[in-house]
Amino acid sequence: MRIALISDTHMPKGDRRLPDECVERLKAADLIVHAGDLVTMDVLRALQSYGPPVVAVHGNVDAPDVRAALPAATQVEAAVANIGVIHDAGPARGRINRLRKRFPNAHAVIFGHSHMPLHELAEDGFQIFNPGSPTERRRAPHRTMGIATVADGALAFELVVLG
Repeated sequence: MRIALISDTHMPKGDRRLPDECVERLKAADLIVHAGDLVTMDVLRALQSYGPPVVAVHGNVDAPDVRAALPAATQVEAAVANIGVIHDAGPARGRINRLRKRFPNAHAVIFGHSHMPLHELAEDGFQIFNPGSPTERRRAPHRTMGIATVADGALAFELVVLG
C-alpha cells in the first residue's frame, strides 16, 4: 500500500498550486493523507477528485467550514499499520514521546505545521513524520511531500523533494 502525504498547502494564495509531480504521486497512491492547513474546502474537493480516498485533519489557518468538516486529529488503518494524523505536534522537545502518548495504538504519526520535513524513529519502531509542504517551503530548503509504504508487515517513510 502506498500513501501520499502532504501538509500545509495553504491554498489558494496568489497563483499557488500543487506541483504536477506532487499531483501525479497523489493520483497514483492508494490513500492520500493531508495533515492540515488546506485553508479552503476547494482544496479538499480537489484532492478527492484525484481518485484515492482522502484522510485529512484541520490546521490552525483553515477556514471555519474546513474546521467544522475535519477533525483536529484522527487515526487511519493502512494495511497492518495504524497511523495517527494531527496538524500541530507541538515543540520539538519531547515530541516523539508526546505523540506516542496521544496515539497509544499507532505505529506512526504524521503531522505538519512547521513546514519542515522530519522523520524520527524510536528504538521500538514508533515513527513520526512531517512531509513538509509541497507549496510553501518557508525555512525548508525545498518544497516536499512524503510517501509511506506498507509492505511485508512494515511501514516505511520516504521524503520526496519536489522540483
